Amino acid sequence: MKKLGVALVAAVAVLAGLAALVWHLNVRDEPDWSASEPASAPTPAILARGEYLARAGDCMACHTARGGAAFAGGLALATPFGTVYTSNLTPDDATGVGTWSSADFWRALHNGRAKNGRLLYPAFPYTNYTKITREDSDALYAWLRTLAPVRQPNRPNALRWPYNTQVALAVWRALYFTPGTYTPDTARSAQWNRGAYLVQGLGHCSACHAARNALGATSDSLDLAGGLIPLQNWYAPSLQSPQEAGVADWSTADIVRLFQTGATRHGWVTGPMAEVVLRGTQYLSQQDLASIAQYLKALPGAHADTAPAARAYPPVSPMVAMAGARLYQDRCAQCHGATGQGVPNAYPALAGNRAVTMDRPANLVQMVMYGGFAPPTAGNPRPFGMPPYVLVLSDSEIAAVLTHIRMSWGNDAGPVSEFQVKRLRNTATP
Repeated sequence: MKKLGVALVAAVAVLAGLAALVWHLNVRDEPDWSASEPASAPTPAILARGEYLARAGDCMACHTARGGAAFAGGLALATPFGTVYTSNLTPDDATGVGTWSSADFWRALHNGRAKNGRLLYPAFPYTNYTKITREDSDALYAWLRTLAPVRQPNRPNALRWPYNTQVALAVWRALYFTPGTYTPDTARSAQWNRGAYLVQGLGHCSACHAARNALGATSDSLDLAGGLIPLQNWYAPSLQSPQEAGVADWSTADIVRLFQTGATRHGWVTGPMAEVVLRGTQYLSQQDLASIAQYLKALPGAHADTAPAARAYPPVSPMVAMAGARLYQDRCAQCHGATGQGVPNAYPALAGNRAVTMDRPANLVQMVMYGGFAPPTAGNPRPFGMPPYVLVLSDSEIAAVLTHIRMSWGNDAGPVSEFQVKRLRNTATP
């Protein structure tokens, strides 16, 4: 009995120690509320900067429900752990951030904690926003306070147990979140550092372009090696790989044009990235876009000089090959050309297209099923698009035509199976 008592005391001590460690890791680098709030009204320059930063962070995309008031929240974000509803950012005193101070707002961005101390879920990407400077946070806060207040109560999240508990969230944060602002690399140019600050922080690019573990955590904001967006089944390709979306061999002008217009001679953006361009990057300055381009061109692995080794793929049955060729001729050739050459400034080439030959065919399946357009931007106001075939083609037909495209005209990619299409059809969110 004495040994049992000692063991219980030791277990309690260990648990208490772990609890204290988790608590300490969750209150690191909290803001100083003893500092007084600015007494003077923000200048027009600060407000303009705040509006610009809201564009750079694409804040409106998540904090605006379809058909709802801008920045009033209520958008449902589906996660593997349940649904998170975005919050009201308008300066309404009762339901928004009207009673928040600039320190409260900085705490949310930097520490992932609401005004009342509640831990925020990382669907709000504070794991990236923690890199934002206090000056940028204050400018963004000042601009949000100029919005018209909207009385819209925040909807409670609908997460499964134990993910809906603050204890579980505190443990997650202790494991995967460390607050800290961006530290410039003195060995790099000012332009590169500006690009790194935008990509790693406000742009929160790793939120999509990095793989997540079983608990929904990414390795860090520097990881841009590609990842499947949970539940949407869009694959955000690697920005480091020349076989996926690496841009080391692109000109700066082409990269800037892609972010400004959504389309270049290399192709055009679709899916979730189209919304990023539509609501965010098209409004950034030439200087900032050039900084982002310089950062992306210098990513590790982006300058791989060797071509990938030829790979062996499962044989395709003559019946599937014939069906794929026939479907392509009937449904695709009119726009994309008999040999996949495409039409300049209208329909992208499929021959030699990295979006076609990536190992993961998820995006191709999504495009064939649900169609899509490049974003309508000032530089490309009437983009051409792809019609949806979800009600026209069966899973086997989609698999056959994509297999034909991925293995024709010099494309070196594997076949797409009917099972892959069926799985994506059953789980994708168009």
